[in-house]
Formats: sequence, structure tokens, C-alpha cells
Amino acid sequence: MPRSVNAVASRARRKKILKAARGFFGARSKVYTVAVNALEKSYTYAYRDRRNKKRAFRRLWIARINAATRMHGMSYSTFIHALSKKEIGLNRKVLADLAMNHPDAFKAVIDSVR
Repeated sequence: MPRSVNAVASRARRKKILKAARGFFGARSKVYTVAVNALEKSYTYAYRDRRNKKRAFRRLWIARINAATRMHGMSYSTFIHALSKKEIGLNRKVLADLAMNHPDAFKAVIDSVR
């Protein structure tokens, strides 16, 4: 009985890996075994950095809010505390956008928590 290898599925599996590795440098995009290793590492970085991106943006928003509140004579921590006491439900992303692009609206928010 002849040996059955299912070359169609094997080729499709390898093509999928090499297609995902397009744009990688040198053998990382040409050689299957090297591409598998490169993709494994890239997926690890992608997973990690999807979480790190959230942290980085939160830090950026906090820095922007802090700078804007200090221009109005208040610190970041007292501003956030006053927001929570007044039960104003604006998140840091929205507050940072107001501070950067709509300073009059941000000043209104600060005046409402004073």
C-alpha cells in the first residue's frame, strides 16, 4: 500500500507561516523553520505590547491632565479626588483630550469640581 502524506495540507500550513512572515529580514521570511521561530517571537512581543500600550497611554493621559490642572492651580491627585467626590464620570482619556484640544471645556470641568 502506498504511503499517504497529504502534501496539500502540509504545503498550505507552510504557506500560511511564510505569508505571515512576509516583510521579515533575510531568511526569517524565506526559510520555513527560521520563519516559525521569528513568528513565535513576534507573536510574543505583540501579546505583551498590546498590554503595555494600555499602560503607556494611561501614563500619557495622566501627564497631560496633570499639566493642565497645574496651569489652573490644582494638582492631579486633588483634581481626580474631587471628580470622584462630585461623581463626574469622565475617564482619563476624555479628560486628556479636553485638556489638549478644548481648554475652555477643561476649565469648566475644573471650575465645577472646585
